[in-house]
Amino acid sequence: MEIRKVTDPSFAEYGKVVTGYDVSGLLKAMKEKTPLPEDVVYVPSVKELEELAVSKLMQKNLYGQIPIQVGYCNGHNKKLNALEYHRSSEINVAVTDLVLLIGRQQDIEADYTYDTSKVVAYLVPAGTVIEVYATTLHYAPCHTDEGGFRCVVILPAGTNTDLEPLDEVFAEDKLLFAKNKWLIGHAEGGLDAGAFIGLKGENITL
Repeated sequence: MEIRKVTDPSFAEYGKVVTGYDVSGLLKAMKEKTPLPEDVVYVPSVKELEELAVSKLMQKNLYGQIPIQVGYCNGHNKKLNALEYHRSSEINVAVTDLVLLIGRQQDIEADYTYDTSKVVAYLVPAGTVIEVYATTLHYAPCHTDEGGFRCVVILPAGTNTDLEPLDEVFAEDKLLFAKNKWLIGHAEGGLDAGAFIGLKGENITL
């Protein structure tokens, strides 16, 4: 599978590189304070990361002064397993080199299935800040070497937290897996019960 860099012009369909922010303190805190398991761990909100000056600046500027959460996704991964999307952009800060497997919400079919042959791969170099657009399908990053990956994940407050009970109104509601998280899983993805399984084709492995 071809892996392009996020600096490639084609990435503009999915997001953009964000410059101007000094993320050195964020990178340091991630390296010193967050775990790197053999599988994948995601923590939506970490107070110590949220209190950093750069996080507060991003909240004011990148998120237009609405409440945000700053968390992380760390570990070892080489598979697609699922794709998700939000009603808002996501900011990622690559602490290590990592690869994102992504797609377009516009390519989800009428029955909410998605063909994994449409997934593309982008390398995010360590220290890079990117915005992943709300219409971009994504999931856990993949590592580029056996040292694993670390990635800061910034989203509107409450995203990816436990969902309250809801009555299905619109067909898309069956994808709602957590707050502000619509998920399409692969049958081989090892997802929790209740996940909508709609990825067709290969469970891509890098």
